[in-house]
Amino acid sequence: MASDMKQPLNEVVFLTVAEVATVMRVSKMTVYRLVHSGHLPAIRVGRSFRVPEQAVHDYLRESYVGVESA
Repeated sequence: MASDMKQPLNEVVFLTVAEVATVMRVSKMTVYRLVHSGHLPAIRVGRSFRVPEQAVHDYLRESYVGVESA
């Protein structure tokens, strides 16, 4: 997914779990599940997680299910 970050770390925007949940319109528990399962990369800061903003956008883009017309 976003394991090959192209930006220097000082330019990466990190989101909290609550912010990711808001962007994705899911619960915080869903975000925690995605992080723990490895589907969404994150770093641990103390007892909290931070998710790179680009990783959220990449995940959503890769998870998009298009509707094909018949």
